[in-house]
Amino acid sequence: MGVDDYEEILKYYELYETVGTGGFAKVKLGLHLLTGEKVAIKIMDKLALGDDLPRVKTEIDAMKNLSHQHICRLYHVIETAKKIFMVLEYCPGGELFDYIISKDRLSEEEARIFFRQIVSAIAYVHSQGYAHRDLKPENLLIDSEQNLKLIDFGLCAKPKGGLDYQLNTCCGSPAYAAPELIQGKAYIGSEADIWSMGVLLYALLCGFLPFDDENVMALYRKIMRGKYEVPKWLSASSILLLHQMLQVDPKKRITVKHLLTHPWLMHDYAYTVQWQSKYPPGHLDDDCITELSVFYKRSRQSMSKLISEWKYDQISATYLLLQSKKAHGKPVRLWLPSLAAEYASVTPCRELKAEKNLTYEDVQDCREMLCAFGSMDFSDDAFYEESPYSRFALHMPQTIQPSEYQTTPDSVEFTPPPSPVRRKAASKSENKENSDLVLMVKKEEQFVLPAPKTPLSKSQKKIQTALKQALPPTAERSQCTKDTLVKKPTIPANTDEIVAAAVISPERRCRSVDMDLNQVHVDSGQKKKRAKMFGSLERGLDKMITMLTPGKRKGSTRDGPRKLKAHYNVTTTKLLNPDQLLNEIIAILPEKHVDYVQKGYTLKCQTQSDFGKVTMQFELEVCQLNKSEVVGIRRQRLKGDAWVYKRLVEDILSSCKV
Repeated sequence: MGVDDYEEILKYYELYETVGTGGFAKVKLGLHLLTGEKVAIKIMDKLALGDDLPRVKTEIDAMKNLSHQHICRLYHVIETAKKIFMVLEYCPGGELFDYIISKDRLSEEEARIFFRQIVSAIAYVHSQGYAHRDLKPENLLIDSEQNLKLIDFGLCAKPKGGLDYQLNTCCGSPAYAAPELIQGKAYIGSEADIWSMGVLLYALLCGFLPFDDENVMALYRKIMRGKYEVPKWLSASSILLLHQMLQVDPKKRITVKHLLTHPWLMHDYAYTVQWQSKYPPGHLDDDCITELSVFYKRSRQSMSKLISEWKYDQISATYLLLQSKKAHGKPVRLWLPSLAAEYASVTPCRELKAEKNLTYEDVQDCREMLCAFGSMDFSDDAFYEESPYSRFALHMPQTIQPSEYQTTPDSVEFTPPPSPVRRKAASKSENKENSDLVLMVKKEEQFVLPAPKTPLSKSQKKIQTALKQALPPTAERSQCTKDTLVKKPTIPANTDEIVAAAVISPERRCRSVDMDLNQVHVDSGQKKKRAKMFGSLERGLDKMITMLTPGKRKGSTRDGPRKLKAHYNVTTTKLLNPDQLLNEIIAILPEKHVDYVQKGYTLKCQTQSDFGKVTMQFELEVCQLNKSEVVGIRRQRLKGDAWVYKRLVEDILSSCKV
């Protein structure tokens, strides 16, 4: 990728692996630097888009106007000479389509939960004057709380004459297209959406499509007849609802208004489908405004006005991501302003990741290994646990908490920094304490860390050695500590053998906008010293990532498959040997006319047409589940028809006898 094309997006985000591809776009996992929140970044090439460029503009305009709990949120739009970047809400659960095929079909109870959310989203979309026109399971994502989020508004329409105004463009996916569309007739967008919702509900309840054929013309004939199989497991109420939605005559179809109170959707619920948005227009969150005001050194009034312009720039993205953090019970906190400016030019993880082509998990492995060095575990709150620079953030917690992912020293309690109100009165006594502590540090040749709870592994010892070599000399560390130290740690009485260690920490920022903003100002001398220290950490991280990079290791690319949590995108197998399973898959792929590239235990697969056009792209990865004796196959569709992909992968796995 051209570095110049990505320069603007890299100011605000780290980019990780590709999680999806389309005709002229790809979607990468990203991480917002100020909040540490994961995002999905849709990257489009303007030249390749050609005549489809207006479709992208349509999608962006629609997502700016639509704000709903079951619609994927747009955070940020960046346009350069060659690229368009759309920063979107990240949904780790993947597509609803994958969830359906993993379970074969959904129970009526589970299908009802999902379908109520779909009806809620579409009712809201219609209330805003839009028709989606491309409803299908691939365009519904599952978030971290198992809620659905509607995506891909590139084919949506907002008729100038209102939603009852007729449309003429035939668009969408053939298997979900209403009869009036494929006949080339003028149609009402909301009525076409109801048909697509009927096909979608059928797929949820049955695990396959009501109208399906490899021959497109044969498929169209089935749709226009409106005849479909009724499986024996469908309840009478389900059959009735499907019949009401899959009416060939659009005027006989049920409306979204009647769906809200339909008996099938009301079963086991005491309330109708709530379609109104939970994000009232014009309301701004006070905590988020406060944090942004302090960070950017602006008044609450001017910051509120700036956010209310909704330019979908860095300000909009940061506000919305802070709002998301709060909704998930995380601290409404941004990275420290003095350090954010310094670190803009010091991004070792980003640059090395791009150079080494590491994935998000690889970089997280590196950061976890950093924690084994002890002094890097600065914080116990949610933001710093997730921030890309969590192990570099100079932030002092009240207690260092051990994490399940890392080896950490025994918990050590610290005296929290004083509040801004008491800071001035306590300055004289603090200065004396700080001077005493600096003298204690100067007596030591180097930082002395508490002993870890468990011995370090061989790889951790190598990294520890590399980081020790990369850190500044003792004199420089002492000087840096002298200039930035603000509080003396409280040493427990039973730790006489532990030598006092300097804790680097800036003052915790006040939650009030009325604070004296000069207190967060750091003079240029301190900045230079901190930058020097960050540069040393960067060199240490460089050495560490080099060690952890698959290409640099001896032997296997990963020394074994990745360990993953049980997930609906992972198929468990009877085989216990991951190498045997990998070899079986590799042996069967050529028989299925599938090309592949192997990267460790991951196979990047694709199929091509007779004319050499790529028709399907997907990944198969041999992995181990939490139980070490269970081996599985993670599968992910990247490009191509979802149901064709389903049949192909099922064929591959059944041929492997897994």
